[in-house]
Amino acid sequence: MNRPLLNELLERFQRGELSQDELVEQLARMPFREFPDARVDTHRALWQGLPEVVLGEGKTAEQIVRIARTLQAEGGNVLVTRVQPEVAAQVRGAIPALVHHPEARVLTLRQEPVAPTGHGTIAVVTAGTADIPVAEEAAVTAELYGNKLERLYDVGVAGVHRLLASLDVLRSARVLIVVAGMEGALPSVVGGLVERPVVAVPTSVGYGASFQGIAALLGMLNSCSPNVTVVNIDNGFGAGFVASLINRE
Repeated sequence: MNRPLLNELLERFQRGELSQDELVEQLARMPFREFPDARVDTHRALWQGLPEVVLGEGKTAEQIVRIARTLQAEGGNVLVTRVQPEVAAQVRGAIPALVHHPEARVLTLRQEPVAPTGHGTIAVVTAGTADIPVAEEAAVTAELYGNKLERLYDVGVAGVHRLLASLDVLRSARVLIVVAGMEGALPSVVGGLVERPVVAVPTSVGYGASFQGIAALLGMLNSCSPNVTVVNIDNGFGAGFVASLINRE
C-alpha cells in the first residue's frame, strides 16, 4: 500500500464504486500481514515513501516465496536482496515473474511503472572490479526507485588517473555512491573532487589486515572529506536506498 493506491481507494469509495464494507476490508489488511515467522509490512511505503524490502540472506526459499507473494499481491514492485543462485532458482520457480540479477544477488519484480523520482543522476563508483557485486546491489536498488544512474567501475586510488579521466561523470552527479575495499581511500578522494553528498560503502574485499572490511569502514568513518557519509560493510542496498532519498529532495 502506498499513497497513490490509498488515494485511489478513497476516490473509488467517494464515487460509489467501492462499498464501505469493501473499503474497510482493504484498510483492515493494513499495516502488515502476519505469518508464524514474519510480519510483512504492507504499510511501509506510506511511512517511508518506499516499500518494504526482503533480505533473502538467512531465509529459506519457502519463506522468501511467501513474503514476496504477499508483497506482490499489494500490486507494488518487489525487491529481494542477498539471494544465493540456488535459492534464486527455487524462488523464481514459484514466482516466474521475478527477475534475477545475479551480479547484484537480487530479485526484482516490476508491477507498476518506475516513474522518475530523482532530480539528478546517481553515480555508482567502485575502486575495483571485485567491488562490483556490492555496487550493483546499490545500482539495481536505486534504479528500481526511479533514479538515473551512471556506473564508473575500477577507478581506485592505485591508478587515480583512471578516476580523474571521468571527472565530468563525478561532478555532474547529484549523489555519489562510492564502493571500496582494501584501505577504503576512494570515497575521500571523490569527496574532495565534488560538491555533492558521497555515500561510502566499505566492502569485505582485501587481504588479511583488511579484516573483512573493517579497515575500509574505519578509513571511511575517519574521512577528512566532510561530504562523505558511510553505510555498513557490503551494504549496497542501504547505499542505494539512502541515495534515492537524497536524490528526491
